[in-house]
Amino acid sequence: MTESNTSSNTSSESSADSAPGSDVIGADAGGTTEKDPQDWVTGDEPMTGAQRSYLDTLARDAGETLSADLTKAEASEHIERLQEQTGRGSD
Repeated sequence: MTESNTSSNTSSESSADSAPGSDVIGADAGGTTEKDPQDWVTGDEPMTGAQRSYLDTLARDAGETLSADLTKAEASEHIERLQEQTGRGSD
């Protein structure tokens, strides 16, 4: 009886980890489907410090200058574009 309860709990925990509606940035996190940055609930908020730092590195490698007031969604789109352009972030 205990084994049944344990496997039931494990199953529901893994479902919660891949719940739809969570914003996934960059690489596929645990097999979840990535949302389009324009569909993010927080996409219009200012980009994070981590995004800014990574964008600075990518832009420098690509010889580009980017605005400092990007949104999270805009930053994510630039990151994807610059990763392709510079070869960073590829498997």
